[in-house]
Amino acid sequence: MKLALMLALAAAPPQPARVCLTDPEAQAMVLVAMPDILRETGRLCAARLPEASPIRRADGALIGRYRATADQAWPAARAAIVKLSDPAADILLQSDYARPLLTSIIVPLIVGRIAVRDCTTIDRLVTNLAPLPPRNIAGIVLTTLQYLKRQKAGGKATDVPDLPLCNEDGR
Repeated sequence: MKLALMLALAAAPPQPARVCLTDPEAQAMVLVAMPDILRETGRLCAARLPEASPIRRADGALIGRYRATADQAWPAARAAIVKLSDPAADILLQSDYARPLLTSIIVPLIVGRIAVRDCTTIDRLVTNLAPLPPRNIAGIVLTTLQYLKRQKAGGKATDVPDLPLCNEDGR
């Protein structure tokens, strides 16, 4: 779920802490990665889940909805990556190969942290959240990331990356 940071790092070198992603920018980045995260999670968990599981169905309606929303979110996500990196990156990110390249780097980093023993829990979460629009799910992911960032700042969490998410005051 450390998606915002991982996409930014894949695109360019880190910038000063004052550069941060607003909620809409971070949500766009989450939306772009979600179809591939769901698909790869389904692949990882295939042996543990029933065939009817929405994450096992790479060509199913759930992942299709996320794919369509990811396509709409890509321009905003691309702009967010440029914001975190360098304006020159915009030219590179306009290539048809940029998005698949970024997700092919980021998704294994996220899905690789999933323990197979957690597949049934993930399946229950996805199944229960499936009726919600993808943007709502991206909002839940973002809110969770913001919560973890605050926990880390308060010394209550340690295994949380330094996410470039703006605070509620926009800094």
